[in-house]
Parts: sequence; C-alpha cells; structure tokens
Amino acid sequence: MDLQLSGKRAIVTGGSSGIGKAIARALAAEGAAVVVAARDPRRLAEAAAEIARDTGGRVVPIAADTAEQESVDRLVERTVAELGGVDILVNSAATPWSAGKPTAFDAITDDVVRAEVEIKVLGYLRTARAVTPHMVEQGWGRIINISGLGARQATSIAHTVRNVSVSALTKNLADELGPKGINVTVVHPGLTRTERLRDRLADQAAREQVSVESLEEGVATNSIRRVVDASEVADVVAFLASPRSIAITGDAIAAGGGIPGPVYY
Repeated sequence: MDLQLSGKRAIVTGGSSGIGKAIARALAAEGAAVVVAARDPRRLAEAAAEIARDTGGRVVPIAADTAEQESVDRLVERTVAELGGVDILVNSAATPWSAGKPTAFDAITDDVVRAEVEIKVLGYLRTARAVTPHMVEQGWGRIINISGLGARQATSIAHTVRNVSVSALTKNLADELGPKGINVTVVHPGLTRTERLRDRLADQAAREQVSVESLEEGVATNSIRRVVDASEVADVVAFLASPRSIAITGDAIAAGGGIPGPVYY
C-alpha cells in the first residue's frame, strides 16, 4: 500500500531515541521530510544522521524543549523555514515512566504529578498549538499523540493521569480541528522493545546468566505473547500520519500486542 507520504513534512518530538526515533525512521522511509526534535543536540544530530543514512530521506535535527512555549515556537518556525511547511506532528517527547517514579499514593506529591503533566500533556498541547495555524491554512494535517497503555490501568495516579489526559486532549482537538481537515489520534504503546529495554534486559541477563530472549518471554504478558518492537509501533503511526487514515480521528489506537481479558469498544 502506498501511504502517500512522499513529499509530506513532519515534526517528531522525542525523535532522538526510542519510539520517537523509530517513528521518524518510518516516516522518512515512506518519503516524508522529517524534523526530529529533542533536548540533547548531540544525540539528536546522531539520530538524524543515522536515519538519513539508512533511509536516504531528508532528516533535520532541531533541538527543542517542549516544556517551554518559546522553544516550541522556534521549533515550528525553523521547520517551516527548512521544509516550507508542516503537515504532520507526532508528539512523543516524554520521560519514560520506568525512570524511578514513585507509585504509592502516599509518595505521589504535587510536584510528581505536575512534572508528568508539564511534559506529556502541556508539552503536547504547546506543539499542537504551534503547528495548527499552518495546517488550518493549508486545509490538511495529522497530529498523532503517543500516550501509553497506562491510560487503561490504575498502576499509579500520576502515570494514569498523564496518559488519560493525553487521550482527552486528543479527542477535544479532533472534534475542533476535524472540520478544518486535521485528524488527531492517540496511540497507546505497551511494553516496547527500545534501546532502553534492550539495555535493561541485557544487564539483567548478564547478572542472572540467562538469555535476553528468555527474559523477553517472561515480560511478554500481552495477547501475542511477545514484546512489540518500536518499529512495529512506528508502522501504526505512519499509517495514521498518512492520507489513508482519513476515517480515523479522535480515537485511541492500542499498539501493545493486545491486553488479555478486558473488552474495549
């Protein structure tokens, strides 16, 4: 299937590693020009060079911090100057929940919740706010927000709140922007094979003298009983970013290999 992404112009935040980097690679492979954004200029430049080399596409690194509106505005201004416009926004800039966050109720401070909302909710809102005028003017656009299956599980107040909030943001934007030619969706990855997971399992395998493959089998509790790779999440996002996805907006797409048991409708 031709996703009709050739010539489209995309911004991928959180594009220097993990799912964001995989999404940038998928879009570039389909012919889109891609701006990758993240806070670390060195890692960003390395990721952009790698993706451009592997795909032959145009990949532009622009350092940005989505916690600051001015930084986001500069990101979009530079994207428009470099690429001539912007058609696609993928919001993937967020700190991994596994990074030592507290989960118990009595350990969840205001600052913990505030930090999660600042980046993964308000950060997504800031970037959407900055790109929307360009999309409205041209009468077409796609915004894909990367959230997580934590939206469907009560594992921690802050974890659930940030992911549910992204879904609420997505639906509100979809209803308002749909008549203007802009589709907005949210993707919920589950446990995903990224650089971070590979490194963690490799360290554990070395300590326990077992294989990484056996550890993956142990953590794969989804319906397909295997860990979904970041590239496979990126395939879903590439479709949602394309003109082919016109029938889907405002909805949440789970990309974690299925959750055994519950029925979602």
